[in-house]
Amino acid sequence: MAVDIITESLGGAASAHSMSAFSLFMQADIVVKMVMLSLIAASIWSWTIIIQKRGLLSKLNGRANRFEDSFWSGESLDKIYERVKKSKEDPMLRTFSAGMDEWRAGIAGGIPSKQSLQASLRQRVERAMSVAIGREMGRLESGMTFLASVASSAPFIGLLGTVWGIMNSFTAIAATNNTSLAVVAPGIAEALFATAIGLIAAIPAAIAYNVFSSKLNSYADRLEAFTDEFSAILSRHLDAQEASISGKS
Repeated sequence: MAVDIITESLGGAASAHSMSAFSLFMQADIVVKMVMLSLIAASIWSWTIIIQKRGLLSKLNGRANRFEDSFWSGESLDKIYERVKKSKEDPMLRTFSAGMDEWRAGIAGGIPSKQSLQASLRQRVERAMSVAIGREMGRLESGMTFLASVASSAPFIGLLGTVWGIMNSFTAIAATNNTSLAVVAPGIAEALFATAIGLIAAIPAAIAYNVFSSKLNSYADRLEAFTDEFSAILSRHLDAQEASISGKS
């Protein structure tokens, strides 16, 4: 009989505190609520970056495939340049355009005949393309710092809410002089809920950061490889021009 009375008492007290996510949030202390809201906002923004980056990288690799097919199709570089120079929003097109801009500026008065001038022209073309790659990769990497910050800090922010919630539970125990589960459970549940939100925010951000870092590095390597190929083509062109001049002389 006594056991039934205690069970009913605990059940009635526990029913006053719903354990749904919304109820746990509404019943939480203001500090814990602020922690939860900040983590939810960070998670939403992280997912926004994740979705945007995933679509962007897929689109960029598709464009790069089409451009490289055109580049190696045998079409002259000047024709390709005239076609793509007005659409420089793509990193590979901007890299190519930067190299062609420097190349055209260097041969505006005719292809240099001296080897020193030719070497200087090659270096300027490579430097222009490297600068373009650095600028484009900096743009593509926007948001990655935020993902890394969420991945590393969200669990600790959630832990702050947990510690604060547990402190409130101990305060409730001291105030009521009652250590029953009905008194302690709601505060602990709210505290652990903050930790859960922190992990929910951190885990996708950490996975996305690692995946996108690898894909961005691969794309940067692709741009660097294209720069080397483009430079090699220009070098062969300069060598052929020099051989032609030597043959005439």
